[in-house]
Amino acid sequence: MGQETTTVLDRVRGLIERLAPEPVCDDCITERLGLSVRQHANHKTRELAGMHGFERGQASCALCGAVKKVIRKHR
Repeated sequence: MGQETTTVLDRVRGLIERLAPEPVCDDCITERLGLSVRQHANHKTRELAGMHGFERGQASCALCGAVKKVIRKHR
């Protein structure tokens, strides 16, 4: 136990940062990280949207191409 435990928030943040500055939707985050329910991704992206450099809005997802609510991190 200890420091090697990675939280869902850490995993979501890591994926968004790897794709930056490209936007990614909650559905693709859920699929890529193997999360059990989409709400996990939605909750975490809304949490991140309040942090420095993260922005949520309508755009085309870099992974699936659908225009929907996405999150991105500015470099």
